[in-house]
Amino acid sequence: MMGLLQKGIDWVDARLPVTDAYKKHMSEYYAPKNFNFWYYFGVLSLVVLVNQLLTGIWLTMFYSPSDAFASVEYIMRDVQMGWLIRYMHAVGASAFFAVVYIHMFRGLMYGSFKPPRELVWIFGMLIYLALMAEGFLGYVLPWGNMSYWGAQVIISLAEAIPFQVLPFVDANEAAQMGQALTTWVRGDYLLSEATVNKFFALHVVAIPLVLVALVVLHLLALHEVGSNNPDGVDIKKHKDENGIPLDGIPFHPYYTVKDLVGVVVFLMVFCTVLFFFPDGGGYFLEAPNFEPANALKTPDHIAPVWYYGPYYAMLRATTISFLFDAKTWGMIVMGGAIAILFVLPWLDRHPVRSIRYKGLWSRINLGIFVVAFLGLGFLGTQPADNDFLGLSFTAWAQIGTVYYFFYFLAVLPFAHRFEKSKPVPERVTGGRH
Repeated sequence: MMGLLQKGIDWVDARLPVTDAYKKHMSEYYAPKNFNFWYYFGVLSLVVLVNQLLTGIWLTMFYSPSDAFASVEYIMRDVQMGWLIRYMHAVGASAFFAVVYIHMFRGLMYGSFKPPRELVWIFGMLIYLALMAEGFLGYVLPWGNMSYWGAQVIISLAEAIPFQVLPFVDANEAAQMGQALTTWVRGDYLLSEATVNKFFALHVVAIPLVLVALVVLHLLALHEVGSNNPDGVDIKKHKDENGIPLDGIPFHPYYTVKDLVGVVVFLMVFCTVLFFFPDGGGYFLEAPNFEPANALKTPDHIAPVWYYGPYYAMLRATTISFLFDAKTWGMIVMGGAIAILFVLPWLDRHPVRSIRYKGLWSRINLGIFVVAFLGLGFLGTQPADNDFLGLSFTAWAQIGTVYYFFYFLAVLPFAHRFEKSKPVPERVTGGRH
C-alpha cells in the first residue's frame, strides 16, 4: 500500500513539484528559533481568511442583492444555522482586522519592513488595502440603515478629489468630474439596487481573488528572504556545514505544532464573542443596521465600523480650508495616512531593526503612537461634539492626527540621532516576550 502511495506521489511530482514546494515552504524552511507571542498573528490571519471565504461562499447561496435586507433576514430567521454562519462572517471581519493590526504592530516593533523585506511589507500593505475595500463593500451589503448612510458618506468622498489641480481644469469642470466619478461608483444617480449589485460582485468575486493572490505573493516573498525575529538578527549569517542556519528550526513540525496552540486559544476567544455578544456592543453590528435602509431617516450618529475609526477620525478632524475645502483636505489626510505606510521601509533610518535594542526615545514614541492610533480609533466611532478634559473630541483627533504623521516623518527618520542603542547580538537570543 505504501509503495503504491509513493508511486502516486512520484507521478504527481513529475508533473507538479508538490514535494519540493512542501520542503521549501514547510519542512525545510528554517525559521528563527526565538519566535514569541507576537508571531502567532500571521497564521491567525490565514485562519480568519479561510473562515471568511468559506462562510462568504455559503452566504452567497442565500443572499440576493435585489432584495438585500430581506434576504439577510431570511438567512438569520429561516435558513438552518443561517444566524451562525452570518455571525461567523460578521465577527470574522472584525477578527480579521484585529489580527492584521496586531500583525502590523509586530512589524513596526521588530522592524520587519526593513531590508531585505521591503517587498514583503508592500505586499502586506496591499493586503491591508484590499481588506479595507472588502470590508467596506461587505458593510454595505446587508443594506440596513447604517449601511445606507455609511455608503452615502464614503462614496460622496469621490466628489472631493481635487481635479482642479490638473492642468487646464477649472473649478466648474472639476466639480462635474467629481460628480461623474461619484455617479460611476454608485452605479446610479442615487444609492440604489444598482449600487448593491455592483458592490456584491466586487465583494464576492473581484476583491477576494486579489486578496488571495496577494497573500500568496506575501508568503512567497517572505520565504524567499526569510522571516525576521524579535532580535532583528539575520539567521542566514551563521550556518553549519550542511548550510542549515544554526539559529533556525524547520517550520514544520515545530511551528505548525506551536501555532496550533495559538489557533485553539484564538478560536476559544472567537467563539466566546460569537455566541455571547456577536454585535460587539454595537461596534461589530450597529443597531441602525437591523432596520432597512431608509433615505428619509438618518441615524442619530453615523459612524464607521471600529476598524475604520482612526481614518474616519482624521477625516473629520481636518478643518483646513486653504486652496481646497475641508472635505478635500480630510480625504487627502486620510489617504495620506494609509499611503505613508507603504513607504515605511524608506522612512525608518534607524540602524537597529528591533525595538529590543533601540533607545528610550524610540520606545516611548512607539508607545505614544499606539495610544494615539487606538485613541483615534475610539474617537472615530464617537460623536465629534463630545469632549474630554476640556477639549472636544475633534481637538483630540487633531492632536492624534498630527502625532500620527509626526511619528512617521520625524521620529522614524531621526530617532537614532537622539538616543543610544544597545549592542545588537550576533545571534538570536531567548529574550523577553
